[in-house]
Amino acid sequence: MKVTYKERNFELQENLKISELLKEEIENSKFQVVGAKFNNEYQNLNYEIKQDGNIELIDISTKEGMKIYRRTLLYIMGKAFKETYPKALISVEYQLSNAMYCDIVGMEITDEMIKNVNDRMKEIVDKDLKIKKVVMTRKEAEKFYEGKEESRGEIQLEAEENNEINIYYCEDYYNYFFGTLANSTGKIKTFELLKYKKGFLVRYPSSSEPNIIPEYEENKKLLWAFNEYNDIHRVLNVDTVHKLNKAIKEDRIKDIIMLDEALHEKKIAMIADKIFQRKNVKMVLIAGPSSSGKTTFAQRLGIQLRLNGLKPVTISVDNYFVEREQTPKDKDGNYDFECLEALDLELFNNHLIKLLNGEEIEMPEFDFHLGTKKYNGKKMHLAEDEILVIEGIHCLNDKLTSKIAKEQKYKIYISALTVLNMDYFNRISTTDTRLVRRIVRDYQFRGYSAKNTIASWHMVNRGEEKNIFPFQEEADSIFNTSLIYELAALKDFAMPLLQAIDNTNPEYAEAQRIISILKYFNSIPDKIIPANSLLKEFLGGGDFKY
Repeated sequence: MKVTYKERNFELQENLKISELLKEEIENSKFQVVGAKFNNEYQNLNYEIKQDGNIELIDISTKEGMKIYRRTLLYIMGKAFKETYPKALISVEYQLSNAMYCDIVGMEITDEMIKNVNDRMKEIVDKDLKIKKVVMTRKEAEKFYEGKEESRGEIQLEAEENNEINIYYCEDYYNYFFGTLANSTGKIKTFELLKYKKGFLVRYPSSSEPNIIPEYEENKKLLWAFNEYNDIHRVLNVDTVHKLNKAIKEDRIKDIIMLDEALHEKKIAMIADKIFQRKNVKMVLIAGPSSSGKTTFAQRLGIQLRLNGLKPVTISVDNYFVEREQTPKDKDGNYDFECLEALDLELFNNHLIKLLNGEEIEMPEFDFHLGTKKYNGKKMHLAEDEILVIEGIHCLNDKLTSKIAKEQKYKIYISALTVLNMDYFNRISTTDTRLVRRIVRDYQFRGYSAKNTIASWHMVNRGEEKNIFPFQEEADSIFNTSLIYELAALKDFAMPLLQAIDNTNPEYAEAQRIISILKYFNSIPDKIIPANSLLKEFLGGGDFKY
């Protein structure tokens, strides 16, 4: 077999594990190596090479490396709890500032409990125990789960096409995660358990600083938004994919869709009421990461504002870029259009002040081809009953509107804060939900392939991490745009687009990872989704213009 790693060629006469072939490279790596890609597919370091191919090592200074690190850390946490408090039913809820918020169903969490588990985790790491992947046939797995009180990994039986069921063993502890794990516990060196609210945090480093745990920054508003939706969907009994699928099979999904959509409408109306009640507010600023549904939200908010006697008027930040030659460049020498300094802040603020004072302005229109502002005689002024609505990545950053008094501004952060989990250990990340939305929208309305969307996704995330997420707690309101049923609705659109990516493309690994999640959802038809749903921004066929 011929194998390539970083332009080095190997000829193998017998099967070898990646960890054996590249032992020296792994040991001498600047950062901890936790996984690999073989022929553009994520693999454990114990993956046995049986064919020609290319290898790429994955360390914890990369996004995927840190995902592997987090999964393995949660696996170790589960093992430590099982050994220390066998009756504890762990529920991994959501991510908060380099930490995973977890709960224990029906059990009070104490400081002593967290300390005991944290100590046991350190012992497990120090022993550098092997984590072994065991593959069973479907029949073997069905027999394996018979009579077991614990259902860890049993969701794999949900997908009828799953002929192989995977379980990760470490000594006698077993569990399953949707994604690669490290091949031993000793790879997870930096972590902390911390009692928090009614649950606890599993804290870990970031890929940018992979060897230290950053100081914890509390996300009170984000936590509140997560908890609110979590509580509602627990009452509806649809907090896991299994329960959602059950509702679809039992033809209860229409009720869930109507309740979910009613929740959105209620929350939007509440935000509009709060804006109206603050009599001095003349400007609504909306920011959120890509594919959060900002366009639909703004239009639905506008309807609710009108009911309160306020007429929304939009102003586009995109028309206030500086001249092209003044645009800052990034470290690679490319124009950085996402940085705040790429905007003509002086002109933008002066125009806002004039509008708020009842004066008339001449609106610029930015010519992106020529890289300059043009004035075509478009006039604008703000009437007494009108309110500005501005949407953009910097809208939560006060530097964007530095000359405007705080009491005149109402800031809204929106994002798809997913509260649906695969099972009690495997959560669906908000980033993955947004990626699926974007894949479908990019193909439907922009003619981009899933390959193109995935290829550019890391750049999108980089801009969000720098310009949006640090300011989310500055918002006056947080609106969760997620819909508990949405991946079931997006599945039939997204799956063929993802399956079109073959293993000759670097994007194949991410495509397969998303497929491995979507395949567990029972599909629901597009026609039963209301025409005013935020989801129509991605599927098409809705009431609003985009």
